Amino acid sequence: MKQEFRSRAFRPDSAARIEQANEILDEYGDQKLTARQLYYQFVSRGLIPNTPTSYKNLTSLLTDARYAGMLDWDKIEDRGREPDRQSQFNDLEDLMEAAFRSYRLPRWDGQKYYVELWVEKQALAGVLAPIARRHHVTLMVNKGYSSASAMYEAAQRFRANSVDDLEALVEAEDAMFEDMNTEGLKATLEDLYGFFTRKPVLFYLGDHDPSGEDMVRDIRDRLKEFRVWPVEVVKLGLTMAQVKKFNPPPNPAKITDSRAKAYIEKFGEYSWEVDALPPRELNRIIDASFRAVIDMDKMQAIINREDTDKKVLRKALENLRGDQ
Repeated sequence: MKQEFRSRAFRPDSAARIEQANEILDEYGDQKLTARQLYYQFVSRGLIPNTPTSYKNLTSLLTDARYAGMLDWDKIEDRGREPDRQSQFNDLEDLMEAAFRSYRLPRWDGQKYYVELWVEKQALAGVLAPIARRHHVTLMVNKGYSSASAMYEAAQRFRANSVDDLEALVEAEDAMFEDMNTEGLKATLEDLYGFFTRKPVLFYLGDHDPSGEDMVRDIRDRLKEFRVWPVEVVKLGLTMAQVKKFNPPPNPAKITDSRAKAYIEKFGEYSWEVDALPPRELNRIIDASFRAVIDMDKMQAIINREDTDKKVLRKALENLRGDQ
């Protein structure tokens, strides 16, 4: 909502810019944007140039406008400073209602794939969290290149959710590596693929820049190093096809990046940030990708079971209250 905390008079050009911000935010309904995402919308529509000064001026104006009650506080968020709040309930009935809302069975049971959604940047977590919840998948915020611990833990998730008989796989792996340099090699990587009853797939979102392009390779190689052999890493965005279609604001490629030379030879001197994709388009791309790998009939059957379970439990609770 709009709330005024400071009295402020704006110049006509600043007031016009605030009105443009309101119009853009209204287009996204209840979906919140970061200040940076809103800035990219200004740039992509040709309203301001893509320069550090423009970014600084706009974000300062957005802050002043919110304090002055001219922009909705609930439409812009800072995803890097979110509080860790503890759960609390008014009573046991309130707790039960929360349990009903969160109750889910393993919705990917019987599916051909095990899929996770990863993103390079914390700023997009708020946009992606509802999508991840809708498709019942793990959302991983990478924050650049992942640490060894994070990659190891991710590999364990993929293995646990892609392999039915994990103990048998570990035994086969141990045997393979024991005899790796002997003629008595008991298994090959191809033989081990058979233990993966669900195909591990990772949908990835990152910048189109030297590091962002390389992170796809890095994630794939490191998961395989941790023995997620048949993993497929798919970069959903930002791709060059999306750059050509949506014409997001470019940035100079970071020439200090050790991967810059190869990137510039292939793509040129500019790079682009995944934040610049319109959030609605981001939603559409991810939804379409999930629908391509999900057996919707099987998942819907599980959702129907959840609904039935909730109805049975609600009825039991109503009867219990009546007996008291």
